[in-house]
Amino acid sequence: MEIPDYELNFSFAKSGGAGGQNVNKLNTKAILTWFIDNSSAISGAHKKRFKQKYSKYINSDGAVKISSQRYRTQTKNINDCLEKLNNLLEKTKKPAKKRIETKPTKGSIRRRISDKKTKGELKKKRQKVSY
Repeated sequence: MEIPDYELNFSFAKSGGAGGQNVNKLNTKAILTWFIDNSSAISGAHKKRFKQKYSKYINSDGAVKISSQRYRTQTKNINDCLEKLNNLLEKTKKPAKKRIETKPTKGSIRRRISDKKTKGELKKKRQKVSY
C-alpha cells in the first residue's frame, strides 16, 4: 500500500531509553500523523475496516498517530513508522472471511454426554450417605 508523501506529516521529540549523551540533545523519536478521512490512497471500505480494527491509533481529530523510538536516528525511526503503517494497512486490506457455522459431529456429541454422565456419577459418590 503506497500512501503519497503529502498526506503524511512527521513531528519529532526527544526519545527515551539508550542513546548516551545524544538522548538529551537530539529529537530522534518520530511521530507519524496521517488523516485517514482525507486520504485518497485507500478505498472507503478499507478505511472503515482500518478504523474498526485499529481505533486505538486514531485520536479525536481523526488522525492516525504512530510513533517510533526504537532506533537512535531520525531516519530509521521514520522508516519504522512507515513500516508500521504499511503493516496495519496490509492487515486490513482484505475483508475478514465470514465464519461458516458447523454442527458438532455425532461422535463429539456422544463423547460430551458420556463425559457428563461420568462426572455426575463421580459427584454422586462424593455425597454424604443417608441411613
